[in-house]
Amino acid sequence: MSDHETAPPEVDHEDEIPADHPRYTDLLTRHRIEAGVEKGITHLQGMHAEGRGSAFDYLLGEQTLPTADEAERAAAAHLLLADHPVLSINGNVAALVPGEIVILAETVEADLEINLFNRTPERIEAIADHLREHGADAGEIKGLEADARLPNLEHERAKVDADGIYAADVVMVPLEDGDRAEALDELGKTEIVIDLNPLSRSPQVADVPIVDNIVRAVPNVTDHARELADADPADLEAVVESFDPDDALAEAEERIRRGAVDD
Repeated sequence: MSDHETAPPEVDHEDEIPADHPRYTDLLTRHRIEAGVEKGITHLQGMHAEGRGSAFDYLLGEQTLPTADEAERAAAAHLLLADHPVLSINGNVAALVPGEIVILAETVEADLEINLFNRTPERIEAIADHLREHGADAGEIKGLEADARLPNLEHERAKVDADGIYAADVVMVPLEDGDRAEALDELGKTEIVIDLNPLSRSPQVADVPIVDNIVRAVPNVTDHARELADADPADLEAVVESFDPDDALAEAEERIRRGAVDD
């Protein structure tokens, strides 16, 4: 077995992972999830979710498909057109892209809202602190009050802020459970989902399904938002109208079934 087939032992910081490792992104995300568990922002179940995503990303060739890039551009246009955009944050999102999600929120003037399946005051505060450490303003972080509920949804995930996700017109929900994605869809929200499994309920109900690794997707949406920042509303609407979610899901499914590793 070569030295580059497994993660370096005793990695204490992601900078210790060799950038030329052929599975660098996979090792990086694994380390961030593990560090998130140790910090109290990621639940152990998040490690299983990350493992599933890693398998799909491997079959996608660990790259952004053309239709995924189109989805990221459409997502940027939706966020720029929104009256009240909100980016939903769970433990894995906070662990994997804390700085990137803060930058995206600033770029499109969106709120950040913490929403957890395994919700405790300690985890909520740990995630809020983690986001602040990565540049978030305390006033930008919602989800601490959780003074409203999504209808037809049980458990802690139903809890949202009345002036956050509940009032939003456009919501980005990365790495989201299918039933919550469906609940948001039923409320008439324009929903942007980031998920590496095109057959999951979450991307299936999304207006904009982004089938891509979140560590690539969020910076790409930001880049598109910066490019489109000065566009007229009509031009942004044209970007939205030109995107076909069925094409994005179909290309990702075909690529996964074919297996990009055989390319």
